[in-house]
Amino acid sequence: MWQGYLHGYTGLMALAFGLMVIEGSTLGALSYLIQPLFDRVFAPGGEGWLIWVGFGILGLFLIRAITSVASKSLLTAIAQKSSTTMQTDLLRHILTLDQAFFQQNPPGALMERVQGDTIAVQGVWSTLITGVGRDAISLLALFAVALSIDPVWCLAALIGAPLLILPALVVQRYIRRKTDQMRIQAGLRATRLDEIFHGIQAIKLNRMEDYQTDRFRRIVGLIVRAETRTMMGRATMPALIDIITGIGFFTVLLLGGREIASGERTTGEFMAFFTSMALTFQPLRRLGDLAGFWQVAAASLERIYRVFDMAPAVIRGVATAAPPATAPEITLRDVHFAYGDQPVLQGLNFTARAGRMTALVGASGAGKSTVFHLLTGLAEPASGAITLAGQDVAAMDLAALRGCFAVVSQDAALFDETIRENVTLGRAVPDDRLQAALDAAHVSDFLAGLPQGVDTPAGPRGSGLSGGQRQRVAIARALIGNAPVLLLDEATSALDAQSEALVAQALDRLGEGRTTLVIAHRLATVREADSIVVMDKGRAVDQGTHDELLARGGLYAELYRLQFKD
Repeated sequence: MWQGYLHGYTGLMALAFGLMVIEGSTLGALSYLIQPLFDRVFAPGGEGWLIWVGFGILGLFLIRAITSVASKSLLTAIAQKSSTTMQTDLLRHILTLDQAFFQQNPPGALMERVQGDTIAVQGVWSTLITGVGRDAISLLALFAVALSIDPVWCLAALIGAPLLILPALVVQRYIRRKTDQMRIQAGLRATRLDEIFHGIQAIKLNRMEDYQTDRFRRIVGLIVRAETRTMMGRATMPALIDIITGIGFFTVLLLGGREIASGERTTGEFMAFFTSMALTFQPLRRLGDLAGFWQVAAASLERIYRVFDMAPAVIRGVATAAPPATAPEITLRDVHFAYGDQPVLQGLNFTARAGRMTALVGASGAGKSTVFHLLTGLAEPASGAITLAGQDVAAMDLAALRGCFAVVSQDAALFDETIRENVTLGRAVPDDRLQAALDAAHVSDFLAGLPQGVDTPAGPRGSGLSGGQRQRVAIARALIGNAPVLLLDEATSALDAQSEALVAQALDRLGEGRTTLVIAHRLATVREADSIVVMDKGRAVDQGTHDELLARGGLYAELYRLQFKD
């Protein structure tokens, strides 16, 4: 963490630490003034000392207040900035990971890593530095004063300290384990809420309100249990310090009381020593609590760096091939792929001709969507070759490769931004070009009915638009991208007849001059395809036009009869 996130703030940290040294030293100075206060100010004829000692105490409190505010402000600013950088870097790294990572980690767990863990580190870091800086210096200053008065009394005050070592080690391991459990459950809670709010219609229609509430209550109960046990563990260290401090006070009182009674020591010396020991009480408690705070931070840091240590499965070296600028021929030769131990593609071979429409059909699980993942670099084949215009995609820059594809799927991915921003995706697009895309995709047809036209927010996941409207916005986005390859994944399957007709017209315009690959379960949507690849269990078992495949009477003909048996 130091090298990556704190190194840039060494100057500010040194300044904050210097301020904390001053702040911590004031406690030692205050305890030092106790001896002259009792032995001279309160003694007969000590009126001359009163104003000097009084102003000295007042000045120390003013210095302590000013340095405390300044150091805390600096540390808070550093903690906020470093946490923001860590959150951004973590998200950037997560976005480089492959599709399998997101299948194994639900959104709630990832949100907890990016938000919960980094915020926990931020809060603990500020507290930790403050404690180590201010409280450690305070303790050193106070012990220095006590040591200057009587070294034997100091040893007596520390007599119980060795008893802390073993309990401290046990408690720290316990806190770390419970903190990790708490973060895991917090991720499950976020995932559960995400599913509830996005599945609200199904919940209401199936009368699942009580069921979902009970499931959520169980998760929250586990979080509360883990958090309660974490807090109990954190509270144990200050409690142990209280006991050890009490033993020290008792021992010093026995020794000091006898020496004062015998005249070996003055009341001022004893009060200065006793004040020094009393003032160590709160810094010791805070430092004891830091052991628990550190374990909270350590657990969160471990979870964060566990993600940072994950490397993307798809890693490309220096590009040796350029992506095609015009509609390419797409070829898959003996392609194998598996998710874990589950094979998906087993020697897939087919060719999609340049500038033509090729459809992929087959039962669910045949591997159609996986083909799209491999083409766009979301996953890497175990073996075999995929080429665009004769160039191996593995030799292309990943970002440039993805720029070759315009994707329109059944569930159009829109963001909680304006329609303009959902179409342009942050690119600088001239108004005339944007308008042309909106017109071609039939987006302009419904913009007039929206309160802010193209600048109307689409809502979370495009919830402010109908299904057909979302699809048309996605098509306008693809038109702006002007990619040479169009990938359609059941783009019209969830639409009503009128919306489907409009979307189909827009897709026809989008497909002009492009190589088009279509995934379709409804065979009626691919009758006009130039070529249809029939997939079964990860292989291409047939390829041809609609009429050719029906005439051959294979799997395609069987699927066609099942869909159109009436």
